[in-house]
Amino acid sequence: MQQSNVSFPTTREAAWSQLQDFLPRVPAYGQTRSAVQPGHAGVSRLSPAIAARLITEDEILAETLARFPAAQAEKWLQEVFWRRYWKGWLEQHPGVWALYRRRVGWLRENSGAAVLARAEAVAAGRSGVALMDRFARELMATGYLHNHARMWWASFWVHVEKLPWELGADFFLRHLLDADAASNTLSWRWVAGLQTRNKTYLVRRSNLERHCAPEWRADPTGLDRLADEAVKAVLPEFPKPPEDQPEAIDWGAEERAAIKTERFASHPSKPPELEGRCGLWIHPEDATPELGNLGAIQPVSVLAGSVAGGSQAQSAYRQAVLADALRRAEGRYGIRGVLAADGTLAQRLTEWARANRLATVCAMAPAVGPIADELPAIRAGLKEANAELLLLRRHTDFELWPHARAGFFPFWDSAQLWIKAKQKRGELPKGV
Repeated sequence: MQQSNVSFPTTREAAWSQLQDFLPRVPAYGQTRSAVQPGHAGVSRLSPAIAARLITEDEILAETLARFPAAQAEKWLQEVFWRRYWKGWLEQHPGVWALYRRRVGWLRENSGAAVLARAEAVAAGRSGVALMDRFARELMATGYLHNHARMWWASFWVHVEKLPWELGADFFLRHLLDADAASNTLSWRWVAGLQTRNKTYLVRRSNLERHCAPEWRADPTGLDRLADEAVKAVLPEFPKPPEDQPEAIDWGAEERAAIKTERFASHPSKPPELEGRCGLWIHPEDATPELGNLGAIQPVSVLAGSVAGGSQAQSAYRQAVLADALRRAEGRYGIRGVLAADGTLAQRLTEWARANRLATVCAMAPAVGPIADELPAIRAGLKEANAELLLLRRHTDFELWPHARAGFFPFWDSAQLWIKAKQKRGELPKGV
């Protein structure tokens, strides 16, 4: 299969250049974004760079508003803010992530040979539906799928193949270059009818024919399975894992208040005055620590490292992003750094802290997801090295994430008020 000619920036300079190249197309974004075609010219292809924060959402917002009034760029800005919405929602419902991770392990052990074999075949591009198989192979080869194709394929997995959504979400999480715990998990839940209870997303042949390039659906094999009248919603039962795996995901007022205190307020937006030697840890959820929060610290060493796992392409992309972030940090602070590759993240950070006699390790706070899952082990290891972990939150995340309480559009309403307030204070361009 001939793959799409798509490239993704692995440096901040390349991400910035790609943003500038795309911005003239923002006014037409609402009309072009749904087209699934070779090269994906209708979308920015910046999602991996945004996920890694090679370029931040705040920078994209400012650059967009410097060229266009907010109303003209609304569809594009909404797409940028969807990621912020998902992250804010999951920060307030971390049990959803914990339950999903446990369910993946449980399903691998308890699904039965036939289900697991079919899941493996569909993920490998051997389902027998030519277009869906093309998408699966493209994802494995490039680490990318157009968002519309992701929804089609996820719906095919859940509602046509009738496979557990958690295993499909895990497949995406291990292969997407822009893999994000919140966006991925919650989007799959939405397709399956769990995020908005009993509201599913159904793949339809008519929708495929409207939005997918003809050359990509030239082989009609299996498309009869996607006929509009053939696809019926499969509403999954709410999962009941073993008794030692709590399934509570509906939080009461007291629990929500505690989560907000922990997730939003416990991470300052500015570092306090530090005593002793400090080091900077860069991870691939925020590859521009020199912007804002951590710019004022004076580290004696810097380490760039992440958790292991994922596909070879995903790992290579992650390491390239970290290498670029490390080069920028070395240049800014005039110090030598370490690009970590081997061993567990907690071990690497502990050894580095001990070798550099650090009292404090500073980093941007990771959101709910694989890196945050390692924080207890990281704190324990650093304690053995007589060091503490100081996590900081970007101020705009602190301001926006708590508004992700219900659906996206109430969140967007709050975000628009936030944008207008910042424009009034002169902190954002007012558009031209």
